[in-house]
Amino acid sequence: MREVAVIGTGVTKFGELWNKSFRALGIEAGMKAIEDANLGGDEIDAMYIGNMSAGRFINQQHIDALIADYTGMASRNVPAIRVEAGGASGGVAFRQAYMAVASGINDYVVVGGAEKMTDLDDPSINSVLDATADAEWEAEMGVTFAGLHAMIARRMIHEGIATREEIASFAVNSHYHGALNPNAQFRKEIKLDTVLRSGAVAEPLGVFDCAPISDGAAAVVLCPLEKAKEHTDCYAKVSAVTQASDSLALFSRGENITSYQATVVAAQQAYQQVGITAKDIQVAEVHDNYTVSGIMALQDLGFFPKGEAGKAVLDGQCMLGGKIAINTSGGLKARGHPIGATGVAQVAEIADQMRNRADKRQVVNAKYGLAQNTGGIGSAATVTIMEAI
Repeated sequence: MREVAVIGTGVTKFGELWNKSFRALGIEAGMKAIEDANLGGDEIDAMYIGNMSAGRFINQQHIDALIADYTGMASRNVPAIRVEAGGASGGVAFRQAYMAVASGINDYVVVGGAEKMTDLDDPSINSVLDATADAEWEAEMGVTFAGLHAMIARRMIHEGIATREEIASFAVNSHYHGALNPNAQFRKEIKLDTVLRSGAVAEPLGVFDCAPISDGAAAVVLCPLEKAKEHTDCYAKVSAVTQASDSLALFSRGENITSYQATVVAAQQAYQQVGITAKDIQVAEVHDNYTVSGIMALQDLGFFPKGEAGKAVLDGQCMLGGKIAINTSGGLKARGHPIGATGVAQVAEIADQMRNRADKRQVVNAKYGLAQNTGGIGSAATVTIMEAI
């Protein structure tokens, strides 16, 4: 297996982008990443594209061929592969691309992620999201995606793992960093009281506990580490990319619903591959589609013991300059959550941190960074660790 590097990144603005089409967003992100990598389009060997539900959001299937066509790659017959894994679509696409380069099948691979969500009405959008849980035994029975996360939050509060205020503080943390990100959907800090007083979505979670509906795209370029310097002096080493699964339905996990075991297993495997522990990570992007997901991630990844993550976030230990910088991009909550793009955007943020290119969000002297991307109700999880060179 060859060592792999990220040599280019590209991220569009995230938000309600009604004046931009799905294909325009995907092409914008991909072209930015290729230009950043100092590559020509004729050097790309393959494309992997994370996308959850273009068929329902924009009535367009076969988006792998669409992107290949409109980027000009189809004229060279470059293979394009769409990857779908719910909210983990981008992370899994990145893992597939990583394996293609590491195995020697391809040398230069573009990983893209894109979603155009805001063209539908809210009930239709929520119907698509609910289907990433168990459609037959949860969604069809009236249990919404937000409702499932509310159950987890209720259980965490009941068991004393985190208070309502501690869970809400994760949104404050993400918005603090989102205010520094020019591509974020929400570039404004918020107060804890704003989260606690926001309108109810699924008790105890309110509007400000939930990631927004978003449009956007992100892309990165991978190549063998030994070839990176042929194109740029600014690159990041991909030290590990792991993936694990869990049951589709939350009820299948019995009483153990305050931890995503797929994240725990993927993180343990990643740390073992690199030869480090959670204590060696200085910056991380975690999947905070709901505030409670962010708190769980900090515990599942080993950054804080169970029952202490919420306190740490509330105390500001996860902001820039704290113990560990969490979601410097603004996370899903403030940067936005165009589902297929999320995992790739997380990887792009960590790559830029390792390349010392995160501008006002830069974590000084960061050696290791981590991205955690989940799909469904923790049914799929990827963990990526990158290293500064």
